[in-house]
Amino acid sequence: MPPLTLAHQLLPGVTVIVVTGEVDATNRDQLEAYLDEQQAAAGRQVVFDLSRVPFMDSSGLHVLLMCTTGCARNGGTVRLAAVQPLPARLFEITGVLAHVPVHDTVEDAVTTALASGERSI
Repeated sequence: MPPLTLAHQLLPGVTVIVVTGEVDATNRDQLEAYLDEQQAAAGRQVVFDLSRVPFMDSSGLHVLLMCTTGCARNGGTVRLAAVQPLPARLFEITGVLAHVPVHDTVEDAVTTALASGERSI
C-alpha cells in the first residue's frame, strides 16, 4: 500500500486538506496528528479533498468525525469533497452523510463554505 500523504491549502476562511492514499488503522494516527498540527478544528471551515482516497475504514472515519466535532464546537464546519466509491459507501452505511456535507468537487465545497456565512477565523 502506498504511504498516506497529506497536504493543505489555506484559503481565506477555508482550509483544504488533501488526503492521498488509503486511510485505515495503520495510518489513522498520522492523519490525526496532521490535523492537530494544522489546527484544522480551530473554528475554520475545513474541506477534505478525498479524490485520491480509494479506501477508508472506520478508523479513518473516526478521525474525520472527531475533526467535524471539533470544528462544530468552534463554529466551523467540515465538508467532504470528491469522495470515491468505497469511502462513499462507508459514509452511506454509517449514516455520516446525514451529518457531514458532501460535495462532488472541492470547488463546490469551498464555494458553499464561503457562501454559508458560517464563522471562520
